[in-house]
Amino acid sequence: MKQQIINVPRHVAVIMDGNGRWAKKRLMPRTFGHAAGMNAMIAMARKAKAMGITYLTVYALSTENLARPKEELEGLYSLIRKYFTKNVKDLYAEGAAVRVIGDITALPEDVQKLIKEGVENSPKDAQFFVILALNYGARAEIVRMVNAAISRGERISEEQASALLDTADMPDPDLIIRTGGEIRLSNFLLWQAAYAELYFTDVLFPDFDEKEFEKAIDDYSRRNRRFGKV
Repeated sequence: MKQQIINVPRHVAVIMDGNGRWAKKRLMPRTFGHAAGMNAMIAMARKAKAMGITYLTVYALSTENLARPKEELEGLYSLIRKYFTKNVKDLYAEGAAVRVIGDITALPEDVQKLIKEGVENSPKDAQFFVILALNYGARAEIVRMVNAAISRGERISEEQASALLDTADMPDPDLIIRTGGEIRLSNFLLWQAAYAELYFTDVLFPDFDEKEFEKAIDDYSRRNRRFGKV
C-alpha cells in the first residue's frame, strides 16, 4: 500500500510547457496540443484539490507568448472561446474559485469578457483556488508594483511591495513545477519564487498526468526548507 504524502505544499505553481512539441510529435497543429493541455490542467486541478493543496497557479499565457505567430494566437483564443466556460464550470464543480494574474487588457475583448465572468462567478466560499496567469510576465508585474509605490510618494517595505503585486492576497508558491524539459523560470513569479522549491521534468505537459503530479509533490515533501537559515 502506497504511503500517504504528509508534507503537502499550500501553493503550487506550474509552468505548463510542451503543448506544441506534444502536438508536433503527433503531426498535429500546435492548437491540438493546447487543447490537450487544457484537459491536463483540469485533471491536475482535481488532483491538487484532492491532495489538500489550496492554491494552484498555472502559467497559461506569458507576455512573451503574445509575440508568437498570429495564427497560433488566434487558435489559442478560439480554444478559450470554445472551452473556457466549460472548463471553468468544471472547476466550480470541484469547489474551486478562479482568479487571474497578468494584464488581460491586451487580449480580444470577448476573451476578456469570458475571463472576467469566470472570475466574478466563482464560488464565494471556495477553499481551493486556481489562478490563471494570462498575459503575465514577472518583470511587467514588478514594474507595475514599482509605479504604484512611486505614486504613493513614500518608501515601502518588502511586505508592502508584495501587497502591490498581482498575487497580493495569496501566499508565495511553495513549489514551482516546470514540464517539458526546460530548466528556467521564464519570467514567472520572479519576486514570489524567492524561496520556492523547484521541480523540473522532461514530461510534456499534456502527458503530465495525476501520477506525474503526485511524483512532484512527493519529491517536494522530502525536501528540507530552510529559507536561508541553518
